[in-house]
Amino acid sequence: MTVILGLTGALAYGFADFLGGLASRRVPPIIVTVWVAVVGLVPLVIGLALLGGTFSASALLWGSVAGISGSVGVLMLYTALSVGPMSVLSPFTSVISVVLPVATGVLFLGSRLSGLGVGAIITAIVAVVLVGIVRDPSGARLTGRGLVTATIAGCGFGGLVLAYSATSPADGLAPLVVARIVQIAVMWAGVGVHSLHARWGTTRETFRGVRGRTRGIWPLVAVCGVLDALANILIQAALHSGDSATALPVVSVLNALYPIGTIILAAIVLRERLSLLQTAGLALALAASAVLASL
Repeated sequence: MTVILGLTGALAYGFADFLGGLASRRVPPIIVTVWVAVVGLVPLVIGLALLGGTFSASALLWGSVAGISGSVGVLMLYTALSVGPMSVLSPFTSVISVVLPVATGVLFLGSRLSGLGVGAIITAIVAVVLVGIVRDPSGARLTGRGLVTATIAGCGFGGLVLAYSATSPADGLAPLVVARIVQIAVMWAGVGVHSLHARWGTTRETFRGVRGRTRGIWPLVAVCGVLDALANILIQAALHSGDSATALPVVSVLNALYPIGTIILAAIVLRERLSLLQTAGLALALAASAVLASL
């Protein structure tokens, strides 16, 4: 069940990223991210009302940590991809997002896996790299700034998984609601900073500048927000579906396989062809997931 929930959550993340990517072709990605976060709050609040949850001190603490970590991850990833080669920095970010929670689990939380499990996780990490490799026609050079920002982005995504793992199952969806509210606040601040950096004047002027290009993106943003919220619910459920020390490394690896969902939709909707390396990565990911499910 841990593997099923984790892999399904990763696919939902990937589907959401694909739709967000389509919307970002019309307006700046930071603005799309803000509205996706706002829309995603709605299904989380509805889920909280239906399934229940407790806004305990733990939920407030770890929900806030998750919201800040996820926001830092997104903002730093966009920064990294804007200054360096996507074909290198995107999979590098994914690997860091795996290494941080796995290392934390092994060193501090008592995570233990069999030799077969360790082999499956290593295979999945290789799959993450292969699946995340994309063509980068920009000719951007790899720099120290790109590596640093990609590392911070990976730590942000890894910190998100660690924070969800630290929440109590008794808190239900409350930590996710807290995380989303914090994320919205951080993202709005990010829009303001982006506006000043781009010398567009104010956040209001930024939105005015793209108002004429927003037609047709709202259905994409709406579905993207719902899928993103669903992915968070599934990842948290996967982390709490069994022993937390064992689930943490497994879910961390599966969560990093989210590009699979993106490239699947890209192949179906945009008819993009998979590269040989991506195909090999998909095969390795399926094999690793099957092994992890059998443990």
